[in-house]
Amino acid sequence: MSGFFLVLIFFSFVTHQITYTLESFLLFFEEMPAWQKLVWVFSCLLISWLFEGNFPLFNFDYKKWKHDGVNLIFLSMSLVINVLFGLMTVGVFTFLTTNEFGLLYLFETPIWIELLITILFLDFFAQYIVHYLLHKVKWMWKFHMIHHSDTKVDATTGSRHHPGDYVLREIFALIAIIILGAPFAFYVIYRIATIFFTYFSHANVNMPIWIDKIISTIFITPNMHKFHHHFERPWTDTNFGNIFSFWDRLFGTLVYDDPKKVVYGLDVLDDSRDEDLLYQIKVPFDNSIKTDY
Repeated sequence: MSGFFLVLIFFSFVTHQITYTLESFLLFFEEMPAWQKLVWVFSCLLISWLFEGNFPLFNFDYKKWKHDGVNLIFLSMSLVINVLFGLMTVGVFTFLTTNEFGLLYLFETPIWIELLITILFLDFFAQYIVHYLLHKVKWMWKFHMIHHSDTKVDATTGSRHHPGDYVLREIFALIAIIILGAPFAFYVIYRIATIFFTYFSHANVNMPIWIDKIISTIFITPNMHKFHHHFERPWTDTNFGNIFSFWDRLFGTLVYDDPKKVVYGLDVLDDSRDEDLLYQIKVPFDNSIKTDY
């Protein structure tokens, strides 16, 4: 009997330590200053650039500084939108916490399970679902075209979003947060993970097929995501996931083939103007551009 109580005490101690560590971990992200988030963004980019330079999937004949410069301008627009949304949603997070509003408050579960549920739901609703709609709804697709118009896909392409496209993503993320009642720290961790996988999956890296296939059973990988950037359907309308690949597997939108077959760009846009910033900004409002729907 004494042995049973020793095991119970040990289990209680370990559970307490895990909970304490996780709470400290969450507090770090809750109080994470903006400059650290920015460092994370550029750290992911720099690491991607390092691998792209040494192990490229495609050897592009282009001025990388010009190409990446255009995509980084789109990134700067997204950062401004992100800051504005952050300021607008402070009250939302306060309301959710104060009033214990959301699905997570309906059940008593360990923090790590709530965090996992949050990341899974946000990846599904604020990534897979909205991404699917960006391809299927005509006016949304016009905004999303800019992301697909890049003819030299690399890590910076992950930041190539028209402001209208990015606002739609932020709205869906906010709706997901309200549905769950997820705390701010959970949202920050989700965004940190999203940033990593965005640059990782777009990186122009020649990852060995056998490694890529193993990782892609759970996560989105560079080879897997490249088919999404093929210039024509049906490949363009596949592989919508951002972090997890099983959404595409569940809903039949998964494609996996030889990434060397992929040709970047869009068949309804002028590929020669993929680095023309003004042209790209105006695409959603140009009625002469076909949407292929």
